[in-house]
Amino acid sequence: MRSVELAVYADDLCAEAAAFAARAERVRSRLRVAALEREARRALPRETAAALEALGLFGRHDEAGLRAELGELEAALAAIAELQAWVEEELVRSAA
Repeated sequence: MRSVELAVYADDLCAEAAAFAARAERVRSRLRVAALEREARRALPRETAAALEALGLFGRHDEAGLRAELGELEAALAAIAELQAWVEEELVRSAA
């Protein structure tokens, strides 16, 4: 019975890890967009950049906040990975 519970738990952890990984990828994508916006801002005339900012197309991303969020998500993924390894070890023990 324990092995069944561990297997179900392992599946749940995989789903959680996938959700955190997807969130981290969305944050990475926003950081890439922010970098592109910075590059475009430098390349475009000042008036154009100001107009784009007024339209809400530039300056939409809080890069420091995004980096902090990404750090938290990566830490969570590392913790989940450790828990998954423990569950896998317990599954092996329970099968023996």
